[in-house]
Amino acid sequence: MNQSFSILLQHFVVAQLEPNADLPSAVLASPGFMSITRTEDELSIVCAEDVATGLTRVDSAWRAIKVHGPFAFDQTGILASFLDPLAAAGIGIFAVSTFDTDYILVKSEHLESAVRALTEAGHRLLA
Repeated sequence: MNQSFSILLQHFVVAQLEPNADLPSAVLASPGFMSITRTEDELSIVCAEDVATGLTRVDSAWRAIKVHGPFAFDQTGILASFLDPLAAAGIGIFAVSTFDTDYILVKSEHLESAVRALTEAGHRLLA
């Protein structure tokens, strides 16, 4: 199951806040990719590095790989076809899914290796 993917230009952070924390207005106003997930345990935010100022618990230097969709909800194995080669290459990930597609974040220093592993697995990098 070969798919197309691209690399988002921005550099990202993964941040964690208390579960009842207010959503930072700078994050909400930022253009482009972001993800906000609130659970009873935490508020997790993926956002561009330049809007992460003031966030207290931050893991920086992430790049995002966009798996080009859309994919039907009953379509299986898409994410696994990306994660398996990355796991075999020893590359840790942070995955985010949307209604239409998936995003896989890898640490910036592993981006080149990730692209190589994915293209060797038959996936196509779009410019």
